[in-house]
Amino acid sequence: MEDAFRKHRERLGCFVGRVTYLKETGSTNDKAIELALAGAPEGTTVVAGAQTAGRGRRGRSWLSPRGTGLYASVVFRPPLLSPVLTLMSGVALVEAIRCRVGLAVVLKWPNDLIVKRGVNRKLGGILAEAGASPTGVKYVVVGFGINLLAASNLSALSVTATSIESECGEVVPLADLLVEVLAALAVWRARMVDGQMNAILNRWRTLSPSSIASTVELDGPSGVRRGTTAGIDTDGALLVRVNGTTERVVSGEVRWV
Repeated sequence: MEDAFRKHRERLGCFVGRVTYLKETGSTNDKAIELALAGAPEGTTVVAGAQTAGRGRRGRSWLSPRGTGLYASVVFRPPLLSPVLTLMSGVALVEAIRCRVGLAVVLKWPNDLIVKRGVNRKLGGILAEAGASPTGVKYVVVGFGINLLAASNLSALSVTATSIESECGEVVPLADLLVEVLAALAVWRARMVDGQMNAILNRWRTLSPSSIASTVELDGPSGVRRGTTAGIDTDGALLVRVNGTTERVVSGEVRWV
């Protein structure tokens, strides 16, 4: 892994020299949060060969068997704590995968990496967690998991899970894909620093065809409501048309039907 980083040092920006590899950990997000609380700088990245307690959005577990995926978490610091940060990370992940293996991955709001082959097949996901104090947010840890190898464990998790090996017939070394991901994050991070939020939002919209004119169901106090996606706003909230009214969805359960 160190050889790969040395070879691509100039592409990695603030991530150079800040990657910690663990053979196994409970959760890369938990470890990255621990480092962030101890003062670790922006760009600190934790990578694990396996997670014993990986998690996804809304407390769901994320299956992380040894040697079959890229499981990593990155520390971001102010001023890069925009609501767009998670969307930016999704753009970087998709572009890294497309660059490395040519797989037509797309994004599904809010945090899924999808391959459209008959049904939507989940290749990976993102989980962002913030740390706040009375004076404001101090850090955001963005964790992600990408399935690299075909494994029987994936089918146990979901009939719609997939991997890069399953889709492309290629075994991609973890270090190679990690370099591409961090290089893409460095590029899009620089755009955030430059205030290019519209460029990030527009790229996300391009990479997420389901965010427009797709039928979804929303859970709410009054039960399940059906609507049609109408894009995202400048804060990254999903816009849904329900009974002639546009609603902002920032959390909760959204099902594509």
